[in-house]
Amino acid sequence: MVETGTPAPDFSLRSDSGDTVRLSDLRGRPVVVYFYPKDDTPGCTTQACAIRDSWGEFERAGATVLGISPDSTESHEKFKSKFTLPFPLLADEDHAVAEAYGAWGEKKNYGKTYTGIIRSGFVIDADGNVAAAKVNVKADKHREWALAELAKLGS
Repeated sequence: MVETGTPAPDFSLRSDSGDTVRLSDLRGRPVVVYFYPKDDTPGCTTQACAIRDSWGEFERAGATVLGISPDSTESHEKFKSKFTLPFPLLADEDHAVAEAYGAWGEKKNYGKTYTGIIRSGFVIDADGNVAAAKVNVKADKHREWALAELAKLGS
């Protein structure tokens, strides 16, 4: 996993709209990057909709929010549209970015062990450094964690 206080690994990924999003292009404002396993599943929907429902708080913090999963841009577009998500969803189909952040690995689900996305959140400061990182973040607690970390940046 990336360490707090270190430069966030840069990336360039296609979004649900087909645009390319580069982390380095977002310098000058905080960025919340979160990794989630799969579009339109119960936990991932809970996580994304909680951020959507608190969107005004993320805007007041000046933050850009980016959701990343291995799903395709087409899948992201459907998920974003279905739930009216106000932030980009990025396709990391080869999971290289998830690996760079330590959000890819072995996990257990329903008694089975498999390799995949580990639900994780990162707050990156305006200078491009990792201000906070949380692996195995709970879908229903991610919003509160991210907003609390963003508030620390504003202090």
